[in-house]
Amino acid sequence: MKFSLGPVQYFWPKAQMQQFYQDAADSSVDIVYLGETVCSKRRELKFEDYMAIGHMLRDAGKQVCLSSMTLYEAPNELRELRKYIDNGEFSVEANDVGAIAMLQEKALPFVAGAAINCYNQHSLRRLVGMGLTRWVMPVELSQHWLDTLLSQSVIQDIRDCFETEVLAFGHLPLAWSGRCFTARSENRAKDQCELCCIKYPQGREVASQDGTSVFVLNGIQTQSGYCYNLINQLPTMQGMVDVVRLSPQVTGTFAWLEKFKANLNGNAPQALSKTDSNGYWLSLAGMASG
Repeated sequence: MKFSLGPVQYFWPKAQMQQFYQDAADSSVDIVYLGETVCSKRRELKFEDYMAIGHMLRDAGKQVCLSSMTLYEAPNELRELRKYIDNGEFSVEANDVGAIAMLQEKALPFVAGAAINCYNQHSLRRLVGMGLTRWVMPVELSQHWLDTLLSQSVIQDIRDCFETEVLAFGHLPLAWSGRCFTARSENRAKDQCELCCIKYPQGREVASQDGTSVFVLNGIQTQSGYCYNLINQLPTMQGMVDVVRLSPQVTGTFAWLEKFKANLNGNAPQALSKTDSNGYWLSLAGMASG
């Protein structure tokens, strides 16, 4: 089983991003995803910067994958996507079906991100035929669902053609919108946001009247209020999951990576906090912890 770092979901300053990826190069992680997936206005790092970071990570022995945006709204965003697809060195994680179509035109292999609505064996087989080599299971689905899908006869002859990846740590990306919720929370229009999300390096918490953290606002993305944490479910993933993904957090990401690796076979279980959840994996309510 391999471990990956997903793309940074939040808007961090350039120096912070570069330090994070230097730490990633020095870490024991196997795969690193690079790229802006939430908002094209976040331009602290440009395509050339991501490529330079990719070269540095590759030299450190990491597998590098460039992640596409999840919601495309303008022609200039598609031009940027074309740079990713034509990079010539690294594979691409498609988080939008339009990106899959463009990759298929070039006959390029790709990773399907969790935002791609792949919920059954027929969709998965179709994507493999289009060039999929790894897919990230949609975050709201369960261990039982994954086990059932992978046992279906329709994909048995292609089971060795793709890897399965599961997001196992971080605030879950639940939805995307044409509106920017972070800007709205500051009474700003989306077109005059002044990139205010850079003030919220962990997103902006939305709490209920009783103080429960319900959601995290991250630009046009809505995340779960609780942090998803499947560290104690790693033994149940054996034989099903090839890659375990951690979503970068502003602090503690690499400490959690080592905790995950130590508990791969259940030898170092961790006590979850009140703001952790694992409900979806266990077929429970999303905010539950079992």
